Amino acid sequence: MYDTNDLSGVVEADRAHVWHHLTQHKPFETGEPRIIVEGRGMRVWDQKGKEFLDAVSGGVWTVNVGYGRESIANAVRDQLVKINYFAGSAGSIPGALFAEKLITKMPGLSRVYYANSGSEANEKAFKMVRQIAHKRYGGKKYKILFRERDYHGTTIGALAAGGQPERALQYGPYPDGFVQVPHCLEYRKQWDVENYGERAADAIEEVILREGPDTVGALCLEPVTAGGGVITPPEGYWQRVQEICRKYDILLHIDEVVCGVGRTGTWFGYQHYGVEPDMVSMAKGLASGYAAISCLVTNEKVFELFKDDASDPLNHFRDISTFGGCTAGPAAALENMRIIEDEGLLDNTTAMGARLMEGLAVLKDKYALIGDIRGKGLFCGAELVADRDTREPLPEAVVKSVVTECDKRGVIIGMTNRSLPGFNNTLCFSPALISTPDDIDLILSTLDEALATVPAA
Repeated sequence: MYDTNDLSGVVEADRAHVWHHLTQHKPFETGEPRIIVEGRGMRVWDQKGKEFLDAVSGGVWTVNVGYGRESIANAVRDQLVKINYFAGSAGSIPGALFAEKLITKMPGLSRVYYANSGSEANEKAFKMVRQIAHKRYGGKKYKILFRERDYHGTTIGALAAGGQPERALQYGPYPDGFVQVPHCLEYRKQWDVENYGERAADAIEEVILREGPDTVGALCLEPVTAGGGVITPPEGYWQRVQEICRKYDILLHIDEVVCGVGRTGTWFGYQHYGVEPDMVSMAKGLASGYAAISCLVTNEKVFELFKDDASDPLNHFRDISTFGGCTAGPAAALENMRIIEDEGLLDNTTAMGARLMEGLAVLKDKYALIGDIRGKGLFCGAELVADRDTREPLPEAVVKSVVTECDKRGVIIGMTNRSLPGFNNTLCFSPALISTPDDIDLILSTLDEALATVPAA
């Protein structure tokens, strides 16, 4: 257990000057903000010395290999004293080596563009699509399709491509050319058919035909929807999506910011479904939060479009990410990937994910307020309902109370947050890939206790 010193000065400095993410600060006028002081493995400690099992990998599915990894810290330190930064117009040793290593995990893809956040990586993809539209299609094939409930970042452009209305409220107007397609959550099904996955994919084709195939440049999807409800795709969905993109010459951009680098039990979530994307964005677990890094990875076909006429000064991708030139990110990412390989964390994620889903199934049988459980690897969700027959969502305040009760008992879980009005009712679980059976069992037993506090549970 962490033995804290007097951190009252730190708490006051935080309360007076730090603007926290996703947080209403009014309660801090009378109470304390939480400060996470230390982390080891799966556990973190706050300023009061209270220990928590972190079942959300840093709050936002990021710390894939757990806390306190000295080998990553040492790799970053050793790199920084050699060369910490140079703009991405030049290369670096860790940048080259990590790109080479990453590509071995992504057959069919070949080029790595470095940036510093998932939002930025997605913005790079959108800019490439728009530039390709001007280079090849007279500017016409510029539209980017995105899916209801998916999330692609917090910038204005990324919010324009986001399918979570509450996140987008009050930040418009948004740029043109971003078009929504229906979600694929069968539990909240929109069509009464047997082959739901194919039908949900066909809905994308209907949007393409409505907009005009000659105007659509790319389709951007999460392999498993994260903050919109932890939605695993129905059988047949991704295969049909691939067919549609190829049919209409539409680039397939897969957002792996959450799913990437082991979270689902494969290196990337799309690899469960046999699809071949043109572009893949990633961040979060790429370096497990030990350094800021994101990547947009493309195939050679996309890359070649930006160097076919060297005499044209506008022909290349005229973009830069200042902190895409930091060397700490790829140095940390290299060591992060080595740990996942050497410790067999993909297999562990599959096994522990199955244990977590089995435990959630037991709790679903016990508590009628669990309407549906969904997941892939250590990326799981439980949708809470007021009525199983009507599937009426449990009020958000009640769902939040379950999260709070887990927190009181020393386990940090998550929930859908400012996503869809009336549907912020899914509990989220994304513990580190190093989870043990005891860790999973503690998450489940704590959730059991928390659910028992809900009236009529």
